[in-house]
Amino acid sequence: MKNLQAEELKILEETYRGAIPELKFDSEFELLVAVILSAQCTDKRVNQVTQILFPIANTPEKILQLGQVELEKIIKPCGYYHAKAKHIIGTAEILLKNYSGKVPSDFAELIKLPGVGRKTANVVTSVAFKNPAIAVDTHVFRLSNRLNLSIGKTPLEVELGLQKIIPREKWSDAHHWLIWHGREICKARNPKCADCPLNKICPSSTIK
Repeated sequence: MKNLQAEELKILEETYRGAIPELKFDSEFELLVAVILSAQCTDKRVNQVTQILFPIANTPEKILQLGQVELEKIIKPCGYYHAKAKHIIGTAEILLKNYSGKVPSDFAELIKLPGVGRKTANVVTSVAFKNPAIAVDTHVFRLSNRLNLSIGKTPLEVELGLQKIIPREKWSDAHHWLIWHGREICKARNPKCADCPLNKICPSSTIK
């Protein structure tokens, strides 16, 4: 099993080396807002929305000045906009009150913020602050189970399993390998097994 996992990770690294997040952002706060918006929404849609939002409200102060009603109007295309607006407003308030308007780099502090779970905190920790982390989104969860990299019924189980088989210094990069492979090839429905660089060794491949 370990040899198979190592080979799968090697191929993913060779295929997606240098992969970066699809979300567009210019600050830690913009990234945090974008990841909150990305729940149950594609990164492409989030980027379309933040192109409108960030030019007028890209700091905690400006978010609060904008207000929840106007924020909801802008982020509505991302879905669940009532909850997401409430979370972003609440996060902006806490950042101003407790962190001088700055996004904390500590994982334990991040997950205290409204709308910030393990996935969001791991993304911000990894991308904004360059700390090793594996964020388990739907793509990472699906691929980890399909490839037998980390079998788990919950994102946390998968995250802990991946941490055991991937060297710590590659956690953040591996997160992006899996995401891009899930987007481009190993889709939830009708995965492109014929085009997959893993199709000869993948335990779930439809072609052998």
